[in-house]
Amino acid sequence: MDKAKFKQEIFAYMLLIAGSALFAVGDVMFVNPYLMAPGGTYGLSNVLNTVWPWKISLYAICMDIPLLIIGTLILGPKFGVKTVVSTLLIFAFTFVLESLWGYTPVIHDGAISATAIEGLNMVEIPNQGGWFVPDYFLNTVVAGLIYGVSIGLIFKSGATSGGSDIISMILHKYTKISLGTLVLIVDSCITLTTLIAFGDIRLPIYSIILIYIESKVIDLVVDGVKSYKTAFVVTDKMDDVRNFILNDLHRGGTCFQGVGLYQGTERKMIYVTLERADLVKLKTNLRRLDPQAFVNVIDSSEIMGLGFKALPEEE
Repeated sequence: MDKAKFKQEIFAYMLLIAGSALFAVGDVMFVNPYLMAPGGTYGLSNVLNTVWPWKISLYAICMDIPLLIIGTLILGPKFGVKTVVSTLLIFAFTFVLESLWGYTPVIHDGAISATAIEGLNMVEIPNQGGWFVPDYFLNTVVAGLIYGVSIGLIFKSGATSGGSDIISMILHKYTKISLGTLVLIVDSCITLTTLIAFGDIRLPIYSIILIYIESKVIDLVVDGVKSYKTAFVVTDKMDDVRNFILNDLHRGGTCFQGVGLYQGTERKMIYVTLERADLVKLKTNLRRLDPQAFVNVIDSSEIMGLGFKALPEEE
């Protein structure tokens, strides 16, 4: 392994350690005290921990290891060393944190005596005793941010989440239902266990909000904050539009030749990917360059190649 590759691997494992530690913080300090279950084996473990008190980490590892073994037998060794390391690190960090911290919520108004709770919307801290005033929405937002950053770091390290996702992968192999749909179904079933266990409709709703925030933050961590747009410009003023993109926007593109579907007229089209600010410049100048131009703009979740994100190195 050359020096650059070695440094890259060290950095990846640093991200993996940071992400695993942060995941434990989010689960023990924010998700579990509010009885939420945002999917995954740790979401189900939170419910089991409250119904039948035992450590979250122990419940989760008892599910994660068999799932990794079963997944490897059915799907092949596709999870990689980093996914196994991530599973063990999350277990270790969660075990230590719940042993030292317990399950006391971070966002609360402090424990007060039972004599002061009459007429107030308070709940008992699970497995801790004492009472606190819950702030479900603020806690959900913070938990979603922490979960999103932690899982985003794990993804950037080259690991996968494993856990309940393995169930979705196995079902996908035999049912041919899309993997995204199966992940949604499996995580939704886990989220609904909070309603069955605790009879509070708020819990699955807040868990779903958490999952949504988490997914958006994961995208930001993995893909960055830059937003790219891809534009398809059909124009009769090819040279004018081409020169503007090259000389004013300093971007390249690809030219296509086609035939209009309605009149059968030969038309030219430019395919170009731009940052949001450059797209605004292109649109505002197109009326001057070619008032008859036709433009189709689509979102681009990831752009790789010259001038954008580097192509991934071979593993």
